[in-house]
Amino acid sequence: MAENNYYAESLNAQKLYQVYQTKYPSVQQYFDAEITFVRNQLKGTERVLELGAGYGRIMEELAPSCMEIVGIDIAEGNVEFGQTYLCDAPNATLLVMDAHNVQFDKPFDVVLCMQNALSAMKTEPLVYVKQIMELLSPGGRAFISSYSAKFWAHRLAWFHEQTEKGLLGEIDTEQSKDGVIVGKDGFRATTHSLEDLEQIGKASGYPFEITEVDESSVFLVIQKCGEAK
Repeated sequence: MAENNYYAESLNAQKLYQVYQTKYPSVQQYFDAEITFVRNQLKGTERVLELGAGYGRIMEELAPSCMEIVGIDIAEGNVEFGQTYLCDAPNATLLVMDAHNVQFDKPFDVVLCMQNALSAMKTEPLVYVKQIMELLSPGGRAFISSYSAKFWAHRLAWFHEQTEKGLLGEIDTEQSKDGVIVGKDGFRATTHSLEDLEQIGKASGYPFEITEVDESSVFLVIQKCGEAK
């Protein structure tokens, strides 16, 4: 999510956990639908990597559906908390690592950049997507998600809820629009539209699909078939 860096700098891991304890059923449904979309495309034999994994919320859900899942996060507190959170998932490993300098000895079958994480990377999106594709084995797939425009009202309500909990500063309602949430303390959470993701997919040079899920998230799924054009 675009606010991941803010959370890494401003919240401890237990407060980050509270971000996802929402009172809004529509937001919880968004969390579940996003994970279900990926789960339904796993065969159980994949080696999966999640970028910007936080404390392992998505990893825990997907661990039973793959052979191995590895998550990386830049915040040591998130990883420490996550190692306890994931104690019942023996095939899940959470590591402290910079998502801009990912180094593993073996490629992955699936790479996840979910919950609007692409907006958090603070780099040109296509450049980062090309880095993601380098982490995949031939035939592997990258799942990159952002918010659907249809989810705007629910997303904004969720951010106001975080403010009420003391997890974020006050939201600037007048400045928050067109998929961008602005805080009065300088906080800014952007997003990628369906059109943005389609442009990234075309520019990647690989086969891709764009899917809207449950009117809450949009996915760019890119497959690494041989070399890019």
